[in-house]
Amino acid sequence: MVTKMSTEKNTPKFDSPSTVRKVLVYSRVSTKDQQLENQLRQLREYATTQEWVVVETICDVASGGKSASERQGLGRVLLLAHQRKFDVLLFWSLDRLSREGSRKTIAYLTTLEAHGIDWHSYSEPYLSTLGVFKDALIALLSALAKQERARISERTKAGMERARANGKTFGRPRTSPGRIVEAKQLRAEKLSFGEIGKRLGVSRARAFQLANSPQ
Repeated sequence: MVTKMSTEKNTPKFDSPSTVRKVLVYSRVSTKDQQLENQLRQLREYATTQEWVVVETICDVASGGKSASERQGLGRVLLLAHQRKFDVLLFWSLDRLSREGSRKTIAYLTTLEAHGIDWHSYSEPYLSTLGVFKDALIALLSALAKQERARISERTKAGMERARANGKTFGRPRTSPGRIVEAKQLRAEKLSFGEIGKRLGVSRARAFQLANSPQ
């Protein structure tokens, strides 16, 4: 993974591809009282040691618990990733990218990977898709995401079972046979489905379903 050492701050330098990498620098702080400049300066310096070209710097002043739809900066990062406007996302640390929990954080990382975008944590260099362990890291993230989905599914099923045990029912309420008969009678009288719906207090589509339901 390391081919030579930079003379500046002994920063390990990754193998460079044949073309210069375009990097997007992302930073986040929770409040306006926190200073972004220190993070940004060190991230830009790091990009320089790697001989990357910084194509854009995006900053969010927001809680890391907010989603991409609530953070303008992160939303733009994902949009530019989809458009393949950069090659590497460089951020200070994983919790600067997201503090929404493992499932959402992994989802952001796997989304970047799906778009062919590498990512690298400045303060956690082991969290990176730039080194020789990229494939192993992606496989691990995929396994964790799958495990998280399975846990959510199990919790959902367990919750539904508890609700059923307490007498709660799920799905569309069963239609009484009398209502179906009434809809069929109205249809036999040549009423339109719209008129049947008005009589029964249901939509035209529901009136059609009732009138054509098996007895």
